[in-house]
Amino acid sequence: MTEPAPAPAPDSIDQGKRLIKVAPHGALSLTHRIAHYFERLTWRTPLHDRRLDGRHPIRLIATPVDPLPGNAGAGQALLDGVMVGGGERVALDRLDFARLSDTSAFTDYAHGFAWLRDLDAVGDRARTVPVAEALTARWLAAHADRVSDPAWRPDVTAERLVMWIFHASLLLSSTDLIFRSRLLNGIARAARHLDRTADKAAVGTPRLAAWAAVIVAGLLIPAGETRLTFGEAGFQRALSTALSEDGGTVTRSPAALLEALALIGTLRAAYDARRQSLPDAIQRAMARMTPALLGTVMGDGGLSSWQGGLPLGATHINDVLLASGAYGRPLRQSREWGYQRLAAGAAIVVMDAAPPPTAEVADGGCASTLAFEFSDGAERLVVNCGGARHAGVRVSPSLADGLRTTAAHSTLVIADSNSTAINPDGTLGRGVGEVELSRQESEAGSRIEAKHDGYARHHGFHHRRQLLLTSDGRELRGEDSLLPVQRSGWHRRGGGSGTPFTLRFHLGPGVEAVATADGQAAMLRTPGGAFWHFRTRNETLAIEDSLWSDPLGRLVSIRQIVVQGHAPAGGASIGWVMKKAR
Repeated sequence: MTEPAPAPAPDSIDQGKRLIKVAPHGALSLTHRIAHYFERLTWRTPLHDRRLDGRHPIRLIATPVDPLPGNAGAGQALLDGVMVGGGERVALDRLDFARLSDTSAFTDYAHGFAWLRDLDAVGDRARTVPVAEALTARWLAAHADRVSDPAWRPDVTAERLVMWIFHASLLLSSTDLIFRSRLLNGIARAARHLDRTADKAAVGTPRLAAWAAVIVAGLLIPAGETRLTFGEAGFQRALSTALSEDGGTVTRSPAALLEALALIGTLRAAYDARRQSLPDAIQRAMARMTPALLGTVMGDGGLSSWQGGLPLGATHINDVLLASGAYGRPLRQSREWGYQRLAAGAAIVVMDAAPPPTAEVADGGCASTLAFEFSDGAERLVVNCGGARHAGVRVSPSLADGLRTTAAHSTLVIADSNSTAINPDGTLGRGVGEVELSRQESEAGSRIEAKHDGYARHHGFHHRRQLLLTSDGRELRGEDSLLPVQRSGWHRRGGGSGTPFTLRFHLGPGVEAVATADGQAAMLRTPGGAFWHFRTRNETLAIEDSLWSDPLGRLVSIRQIVVQGHAPAGGASIGWVMKKAR
């Protein structure tokens, strides 16, 4: 007969188990209803703060199982004395949380405690717990008593709060009662900070993250009924401002949409820990978000690169979909989200057929209108450079800005300028205001025609792009036209030789390209051994170097096809075709 397990310490947790059962609102006694009503009246007021001043340590109702896997390699690096995140490596003996104040992805990784997930992925508690406790103690010493950005930025605080709760088993097994008390008070303070600041987070994923953490705190910190009510209302408000009608994000970033779905996966785990269902409003939003996300996925199962995001891989996407419980079919045509999808045979084309996001919501927004990506099975043939949101301190500011330009995308550029201006302060300026779009489906294939006005004001041309993917997926035909703007008194720039333009096709990683002797074609060989033939009419092409941001944010050397010419006052039309040879 086995002996009964010892009783847990008063502030310890049992992963995946509910330690107490909270009655639903309808079952509250009259006394509790009055107290709950008073709490709602004083919510987020000085009286509320005095009642929850942190002098009385909290405990956790439960610790949900993190639905997203960590990176065991990054966790092992921590055990070896190195923090690896955001594309950077910093030795732990040189990591100073008090001085970590830049805006890099590594800084967010360190202050947001996403590294706890990576440590947990290692699985060796005897080794991981001491590292987790030591690093957390260092952070608490630097920031627990002083609120300042970026450590206390709402979205960073939200991630830290969620990581502390979901991975509390790494931290609350400590026998150091002072450390446990400081950590639990830190959890309470982070929750109260988000109560007041969640709506101050940037529109989109940062605000969703802040309100999601409020919900998690409401579910898993005792007496959280009022916080949960406010959190659910706040999250629904954040969804209404973060999503377009067709389920995309207002930032137009597929990577940001994937982050939003990951947040819903986190919420689902928190609700599951309390044996509650995800609210209907969140489930309805997820039903719109999933097709929009899948509509930007390429043949290898990873994301295409838009609005500074990374081409995150199929495994990561599948982990998020599994965690959130999301499912659906790819959205082929969207207006507000703006991405058009062609699929035939093994080929997939994703085209940006909308203006860039507005300056108010853009984070690393890019001038990518009418660019496209093209894959054949699991091999990417045409890509965009991507990664502008994640370049951070790893590259020069000029290169980071360059990743946002029209030239960093597979589309047409006039006079080496952007179709939408990128201002010196990083915001997007004037440019594309309207995109006209039409689609046709036939037995021969699928056709998109789109036109934007981004070059009309300064150069006097509209750019029109037509793409036709044949029904067998073995041929992509295109035509890029510069159509003169009919406007009285207009004097077109460019001189007697016409207006210079450049048509760029950034080739996927590992794709080899050799130009033909006549300068009008190129032979392409993919890493898998497939051959494609690219040909244009009337213009000459060259093969040049380019860069591509891989799923980890590292810049990889690739090649690009560059077609150059001059458009006379009456405009120009450049036809081209990519055809699979074998």
